[in-house]
Amino acid sequence: MATHRPTPHRRSPGAARSARTVSASYAAKNFGALVDMVRETRALYVVERAGQPVVHVVPAPGRRATLADLADLYREPGRLPDNYLREVERGAARLNRPSIPADPWGS
Repeated sequence: MATHRPTPHRRSPGAARSARTVSASYAAKNFGALVDMVRETRALYVVERAGQPVVHVVPAPGRRATLADLADLYREPGRLPDNYLREVERGAARLNRPSIPADPWGS
């Protein structure tokens, strides 16, 4: 089953170069596909009713975080009990032990 993709009616005058204009009825009938296109192309869509822009559908800002950022959050005073990070590190070290013994012939 083919996915229906929004086809913009025209470029919105005065809007950003990547802005595309669709009617409100088109947006309502094809909202899922419109959201997919915004997510995939990172384009701005202007939804119009009676020829007047009423809403912009824009991509959400991306949020990225590293494991170091997560560790920093845990180290903030008062966020977690003092021993929590130590216990997590101890558990991770235990789970990350090699599954092959140092002397495979000794067991």
